[in-house]
Amino acid sequence: KLSFEDNWMSLLISSPDTTKTEFIRLSANVPSASDKISGKAILPNGDTTVFTATKQSSAEKSDKDKKEEESKHPEVLPVTFPNEAYGFEKMPEAKDILFKNATVWTNEEQGIMENSDVLVKKGKIAKIGKDLKAGSASVVDATGKHLTSGIIDEHSHIALSSINEGGHNSSAEVSMEDVIDPSDIALYRDLAGGVTTAQLLHGSANPIGGRSAIVRLKWGASANDMIFEDSPKFIKFALGENVKQSNWGSGNRFPVTRMGVEQVFTDYFGRAKEYMKNKETNPDSYRKDIEMETLAEILRDERFISCHSYVQSEINMLMSVADSMDFRINTFTHILEGYKLADKMAARNIGGSTFSDWWAYKYEVEDAIPYNAAIMNSQGVTVAINSDDAEMSRRLNQEAAKTMKYGGVSEEEAWKFVTLNPAKLLHIDDKVGSIKEGKDADLVLWSDHPLSVYAKPEKTMIEGVVYFDIARDKAMREKLQKQKSELITQMLQAKNKGMKTQPIVKKEKIEAHCDTMEAIR
Repeated sequence: KLSFEDNWMSLLISSPDTTKTEFIRLSANVPSASDKISGKAILPNGDTTVFTATKQSSAEKSDKDKKEEESKHPEVLPVTFPNEAYGFEKMPEAKDILFKNATVWTNEEQGIMENSDVLVKKGKIAKIGKDLKAGSASVVDATGKHLTSGIIDEHSHIALSSINEGGHNSSAEVSMEDVIDPSDIALYRDLAGGVTTAQLLHGSANPIGGRSAIVRLKWGASANDMIFEDSPKFIKFALGENVKQSNWGSGNRFPVTRMGVEQVFTDYFGRAKEYMKNKETNPDSYRKDIEMETLAEILRDERFISCHSYVQSEINMLMSVADSMDFRINTFTHILEGYKLADKMAARNIGGSTFSDWWAYKYEVEDAIPYNAAIMNSQGVTVAINSDDAEMSRRLNQEAAKTMKYGGVSEEEAWKFVTLNPAKLLHIDDKVGSIKEGKDADLVLWSDHPLSVYAKPEKTMIEGVVYFDIARDKAMREKLQKQKSELITQMLQAKNKGMKTQPIVKKEKIEAHCDTMEAIR
């Protein structure tokens, strides 16, 4: 502990041995005209002696001292949002931007507009047309580039710390909004693939799964801020091999057969109806049950079902149960046999969210065909192409393009499979999914035709905020490579610190050693 008073210095030095309470007290007069200091030192045993010292400024430190000081105190990098690679040092804000001379994919009656402008103001699409005035907005030259609405992934499991609560046959009481992980790098990768919105679904371990979270991929924002404002309520249901436990064979809970799966839905919705009746007749004494409240929301058309499904027989089964129990199925997801009963789905206004060309990865997929999406679309079903995979989700533009090859879907219709159609299935098409005046500015500027394998998103924005910029990404990659090299250097220095240098073996000793070995041979 150091203190000064009237040019007198008092210094209390504690013992480096923390188990001892011993101190040395130094006191001295510090002259202003000299660098030499001398004074009295009182040792722990009470003996008194003298000490001398020389004042030294930081500027007089040797290069060696400076390097040692720097190694002890490496550069402290700023906190970023999120605090990992590609995080923002400061969260980006909405800016007014005018995209000039772009090929604009509206997903509306105007179709694809060549050499057109789109003005973004206050997070909304303000104007669409030609020769628009920028005003105070910054201008982005989009000549030769394509501007689209953001991609929407109807079926995703990214940015979740857990996805399955499979201990019993219903987990309608759990919510994916409670386990959102906003630091998942998959969010940034999806933005780099043009994705702006996703439905984060519970897994398919049980017939009645957990409640969904619909999120905007606001990289760097908190979990709560990512949740789509006033988003509709959804829940995950599942059929088939997963829910009857074929893939892990635990047999520890009901159901273990397909007939058991059907009975789960019948039993639970029967209980939900009784719960609603009891609540209505005994509003002051009923026992609240979150699981039953969730199923009651389905019966009142306040919560939508997205159901994991594969084979025709089970899809027919759940539609029959829904008809008898008077609830609606919003979307069959996966639905790889949708082409077999697309007419029934269309009659009930049930959507189909499917893969472009996945098959043969388990028994239930035996009858899958790559023409599934095109056939369902031709029968009037609202069709989306989803990912269900963190890697595929950043290439959904290419997955949509496959439907042009398998089924001859037009490029505009194919593009709607990953933009407007999933927005419709999620009931958020009044805000996103197309480029229309008044809608949220969830937009992607592509370097090339968006259905091309060569296309790269150059800017991805959500509500007028640019969360991915390819120029920033390039600069960040270079910065991260430099940081990586610096960290490796620091680790090697720490590892080698204190290692003794091996003595050099002289040539004469080597030759003598060789002669000895030769004599032994």
